Amino acid sequence: MTLLSDSSPRPLVPALAVLSDSLSPFAEPLVRATTGLLLMPHGAQKLFGWFGGYGVEATGQFFATKLGLPASFALLAGLIEFFGGLMLAAGLLTRPVAALVVGLMFTAVIQVHLGAGFFWTGGGFEYPLFWGIVALAFVLRGGGRYSLDGLIGREI
Repeated sequence: MTLLSDSSPRPLVPALAVLSDSLSPFAEPLVRATTGLLLMPHGAQKLFGWFGGYGVEATGQFFATKLGLPASFALLAGLIEFFGGLMLAAGLLTRPVAALVVGLMFTAVIQVHLGAGFFWTGGGFEYPLFWGIVALAFVLRGGGRYSLDGLIGREI
């Protein structure tokens, strides 16, 4: 017997194999939809002032004065988070939308959170780094079978 074998590992509890086999195709779409849906409220804060946010104008002022970014980036960030999150959740134009999320999260890590350390509880970069890496996985993988991209049979 070799360490590397062509057979799949046997389940520890064989009775659960049927359940695992039937549900495992939904793991990736679950992560994709959750990622998109969790981004949307952040965009709603920036765009509409919902959920305790300040809206585009005040967020733009914060971006300009505190982050040294153009105020227009507030609108861009809000659009990526809200509408990009919706598109990611649905799996529509998954790769390009996920690439925008990666860029946004990279910018958030560098411009906003890096100086506060690692842990999110202290305003650190843990949270945007995690979501950026998850989005990167969808840049590499695409929307998958259970996505609008998969439904229409086209993917960028």
